[in-house]
Amino acid sequence: MMKTFLSLFLFLFVSQLHAQDSLTIKREFANKQYVNLYKENSDLAYTSPAGEIGAPSKYVINGRLTTTYMLLGSYKSPVAFSIIPDFTVRVRNEFSAGVRTPSYRLGFAVYARLNTNPENYKYGELAFTHHSNGQDQDAINADGSINTLTGNFNANYLTASYRFGHLTPTNPDESYYSFNHRIGLQWFKFFRYEPALDLGFGFTRVLYNFSWRKYDEIEKSARNKPKVKTEKETWRLNTEVSYAVNKIPSKNFVNIGKRLNAEINFNYSFPFMNNVFLMAAVGYYGEDNYNIYFQDHYGYMRFGLSSGFLRNRSRHHDN
Repeated sequence: MMKTFLSLFLFLFVSQLHAQDSLTIKREFANKQYVNLYKENSDLAYTSPAGEIGAPSKYVINGRLTTTYMLLGSYKSPVAFSIIPDFTVRVRNEFSAGVRTPSYRLGFAVYARLNTNPENYKYGELAFTHHSNGQDQDAINADGSINTLTGNFNANYLTASYRFGHLTPTNPDESYYSFNHRIGLQWFKFFRYEPALDLGFGFTRVLYNFSWRKYDEIEKSARNKPKVKTEKETWRLNTEVSYAVNKIPSKNFVNIGKRLNAEINFNYSFPFMNNVFLMAAVGYYGEDNYNIYFQDHYGYMRFGLSSGFLRNRSRHHDN
């Protein structure tokens, strides 16, 4: 009887250890894969000749340079932390080709994994961002208009987001897709800001982003990879919508012309390209997000090159 009891106890003890080991391995794998998701879901950088076509100002070239410094991204932690620089410049179509008021954004983000399945992922994200334009003159001219030449702009904001998505099963040709969503809320008035923004600025915005991406196997005819499949992100269709819900002087809640910002962009990478897309975008600014130009509203198109943390990797296989 005692021998049977000891055998049963030993069996249950070993089973429990095995289950704990399996759970630990699953969590560590998820932590590592989620770090890649955090980076892949970050905004793309771009370079665009002629910039926003349709804007009140004419541009020679516009560019956005952004990346993600993942300071905490360990396989041991379900929480990650990054610093995100994000700089945008618009080179004006003038004799001096001046930039005037570049947009400097610098902030950080904290991510929290909410499940252990990277192929049907869910995570929360909280970010703080400082936004300024490097100018220090009065933001309001003597006639009451906004000083877009040398006017100061500064704002600080929090963005809370819930992100979720899934990857489809792999097709016979080794292609597959991912569908990625973001729901968020952005607040500005918790922190100091340029008083001129009280003239009419979207201090609180509801956000929704959708990204549809396709991945393909490439280099199928290469001779030096007998047991390696190389895949890349072939294209990405992004939709971004935000709506200001705070009180804006003389603008009611359904004043879409002022409150709505929306863009859809398509990014395509030819097989010979590496970590870069051809980009085409169409959108509408009810409030231009280029710092002191916040009172401008217009439809636009943008063409150029884009890049980011794209999925471009090699996988070993047996056949």
